[in-house]
Amino acid sequence: MAEFAYFAIDARGRERRGVERAANDVGARAALEARQLYVVRLAPGTGAATTSARRGPPLLSRGKTKLSAKQLTLFTRQFATISQVSPLEEALRTISRQSEQDHVRAIVARVADGVVEGRRLADAMAREPKSFPPLFRAMVAAGESSGSLPDLLERLSMLLERQAEMRGKILSALAYPIVLTIVAIGVVAALMIAVVPQVVEQFDDVGQQLPLLTRIVIALSDALAGYWWAILGVLVIAGAGFAYGLRREPVRFAFDSMLLRLPLVGRLIRDLHAARMARTLATMIESRLPLIDGLRLTAQTVHNRALRNAMLGLVEAIRGGGSLSGAIGRAGVFPPLLVYLAASGESAGQLDVMLARAADYLEREFDNFTATALSMLEPAIIVVMGVVVATIVLAILLPILQLQTLIGG
Repeated sequence: MAEFAYFAIDARGRERRGVERAANDVGARAALEARQLYVVRLAPGTGAATTSARRGPPLLSRGKTKLSAKQLTLFTRQFATISQVSPLEEALRTISRQSEQDHVRAIVARVADGVVEGRRLADAMAREPKSFPPLFRAMVAAGESSGSLPDLLERLSMLLERQAEMRGKILSALAYPIVLTIVAIGVVAALMIAVVPQVVEQFDDVGQQLPLLTRIVIALSDALAGYWWAILGVLVIAGAGFAYGLRREPVRFAFDSMLLRLPLVGRLIRDLHAARMARTLATMIESRLPLIDGLRLTAQTVHNRALRNAMLGLVEAIRGGGSLSGAIGRAGVFPPLLVYLAASGESAGQLDVMLARAADYLEREFDNFTATALSMLEPAIIVVMGVVVATIVLAILLPILQLQTLIGG
């Protein structure tokens, strides 16, 4: 006798899951139908698998209720590929079976169940709103309505992969400077807390006034050694207060606006978000989605509040009869290149093409800018660390040189 895992609907319309023992799938289906169960899905199963399913996901997977950005990108690429040759429900089942994470398997299986029940794919994904954002679902719905879902999934997977690539570049660009800064702070703190007090003890019986630089370093060392816990507490409280303040919209808006006005960081944030907006809008326009809906949904993905408000302002301006390029120009927070290429695309009837080119150019500018900034930042951190360490060493050597001068005199 073999075991078959089933998903069925009973006479009252309730979902039923379990395992049926039978010689083959035909016998299992007949036994379930005899119990007045409408079989939706029937697949070979094992007792171990059933026990695992009843116990739930492993401890490390519990609490995970959504797909991460990386998992959503991988799912979209797999779905776009498999849906070219398989029905939607079968493609989803294949992805669910191939997934190594239990929570991913469960989420995709629930979407597949929704499709089997007769829902549209976008509606089935709406049952998992944490995993599939509104922008994603809107593009899927547009593909279903136009009958070009496989092509749209391909474009959507390319969009998510490009966004993942940009996130990877940002993380790799920031990783080395952050590690270098942490190491530099650790070295300086170790010198000030552990080394300087040991050396300073040798100058207690000198009977001469120590140089000003030495006295300053000793005072800082005493403060760090004696009150490091208070300093750490103040930093933690300040960090918590800052994080709490950012949860308030007026404070967050003022902070984000200030970031955009910074000489280098502001340009970096502006170009990065403008490239993402242009890339997303190009994909949505190519997918025959309304421009206003595309802007409104894209604005929800922007974390900078000043840029988000500017994008929502674009929606109102276009709804009032204005052009996209004119609204972008009046917003005053987007790169001039985006305004020019958007105007060219509107006049030529190729807005999606020109927005894609604007995204390509802005992303290349971002890459060049970050490469140049990092080439300057890394040696700057090393130089600052060298200056601090040299200052500490000099503060220690000055009293020694002073003593040698007195002895020689």
